[in-house]
Amino acid sequence: MLAGLVNGSDDESLGELAALARAAGAEPVGRVVQARSRPDPATFVGKGKVQEIHQLVHATGADAVILDDELSAGQLRSLEGRLRVKVLDRTALILDIFALHARSGEGKLQVELAQLNYLLPRLRGWGEAMSRLGGGIGTRGPGETKLEIDRQHIRRRITKLRREITDLAKSRRVKRSSRERSGVPQIAMAGYTNAGKSTLMNALTHARVLVADQPFATLDPTIRRLALPGGRKATVSDTVGLIRKLPHDLVEAFKSTLEEVARADLILHVADASAQDAGEQMQAVREVLVEIGAGLIPEILALNKWDLLPEVQRARLRRRVPDGVPVSALTGEGLDDLLRATAETLPSPPVQVRLVIPFDRPEVLPRLYERAEVLTAEEGPGGMAVVARVSEAELAKVGEFVQRPATRRAQAPG
Repeated sequence: MLAGLVNGSDDESLGELAALARAAGAEPVGRVVQARSRPDPATFVGKGKVQEIHQLVHATGADAVILDDELSAGQLRSLEGRLRVKVLDRTALILDIFALHARSGEGKLQVELAQLNYLLPRLRGWGEAMSRLGGGIGTRGPGETKLEIDRQHIRRRITKLRREITDLAKSRRVKRSSRERSGVPQIAMAGYTNAGKSTLMNALTHARVLVADQPFATLDPTIRRLALPGGRKATVSDTVGLIRKLPHDLVEAFKSTLEEVARADLILHVADASAQDAGEQMQAVREVLVEIGAGLIPEILALNKWDLLPEVQRARLRRRVPDGVPVSALTGEGLDDLLRATAETLPSPPVQVRLVIPFDRPEVLPRLYERAEVLTAEEGPGGMAVVARVSEAELAKVGEFVQRPATRRAQAPG
């Protein structure tokens, strides 16, 4: 059973909530919407609507009610007391799906941390409700036994989880620093959940990333090499999908993972062009990018699932989003255009140099194509005459071949 307020939940939002419920293993059997400017402080929906939900629960045999917003502990307890079934809010549902899909050790730690931070202020007086949870959605992750322990124990567990995640984040930063020193630019895929990021990753890099037609199928970042037009190489990472009303505790817990996006040279924003609310989804993604400090990173917008659109909708979307690149990760349509746009938008290395690479050093030029931006390469009497843009790190490696002083791009003031 799904419920929401008109001001906070329209049909598309409740449709998304239904998809989330199915991803958690539930099957929605009814919807209730109330036109209300603000939630009831005691029960979220009004008293009359509570009675309507109660009748519908018993008519349909529903064993849970899911609200399309985050509720306070008091609202959850009050609704459970009146409805006599399990009551979940949107945040608990999303956390439950994350717990279901977490595979790596780090992912499981991050999800448990988010769940405990969410549950800690909601423990008071929840003993009866917890005794009726039984199993299914809303009970994965920490589990009943951990939720029944005292607050001090939970706080100690949260402290331990944060310490372990910090240690893993340090290891991740070491690996990322190594990639940054290599001079290979880094591209991060970001997008609304179920927009097709993993399918696009597979199509672009021939990776074998898990693909599933459900929200939050990918939690752990996958990093692969990508060959761009002109020979330049980049790394591309596929990260967790974003969503409207993404729980703040989840953003905080996954901060070390989301740093892959915040430290990228370019963001490949994958949008589901076939979604009725595609514009709202793109806006939701950009709001989260700003929240994690990635709002100013250059962006390429890939309008994925283009093959699902009739020509009328294609023309309308081209007018609304003229900077978007139409693609279909499934059929391959538009992938070459996307790669060209990526190569053109990816920031150039800051130092321009002219080199002469001797013929007896044939390994240098391929490395330049991989780690730098080669502007021209011509055969001369003493070797290959090359003009390229390189990073400071790469300049140190090719310094012996430099023929004229390096030209550094001016830095923006401040």
